[in-house]
Amino acid sequence: MLELVLWRFRLIAFIPVVMSLASTLLTFFIGTRDILDSIHLYLFSGENHHVDQSSLAGVVSGVDFYLIGIALLIFGYGIYELLISEIDVYRDQSSDPESGGLLDIKNLDQLKEKLVKVLVVALIVSAFKAMIQIPVKDSGGLVAFCFSVFLLAVSGFLIAIKPEKLFSKSKSRP
Repeated sequence: MLELVLWRFRLIAFIPVVMSLASTLLTFFIGTRDILDSIHLYLFSGENHHVDQSSLAGVVSGVDFYLIGIALLIFGYGIYELLISEIDVYRDQSSDPESGGLLDIKNLDQLKEKLVKVLVVALIVSAFKAMIQIPVKDSGGLVAFCFSVFLLAVSGFLIAIKPEKLFSKSKSRP
């Protein structure tokens, strides 16, 4: 009896799943609003450098909200697949019979790995937004800007590499 209650108690995970899906909708709406506001600002304001910069910042902000929404979507799907059930609709439509589900998440570590990658990309986009708003007026500012671009490139590289390939022993060649 206790095991049955424990097994059914996992269904409380519907709360974070539903809330993360609702949050995804909210962040997508906010991102869309930011981009539409940027388009409106660009089209209906006088032409100057400030308008261009503000419009670009708004578009980048919208993309940032989309990425946060994607992270929330991944979280909701991951929690659902880990604690409640696999998403059968995806499995039925998949051409691969060995498919491990929509996100192919088998444990919390894999879910964290997928979330971290999306969140790091969102942070990169946020850093880019901050960088485009900083005026470069002297050589020191230019060096700082270039160093920021370098750090963004390194962080993009680090999230793209596979740790098992990086730390595996290379086979010695005969």
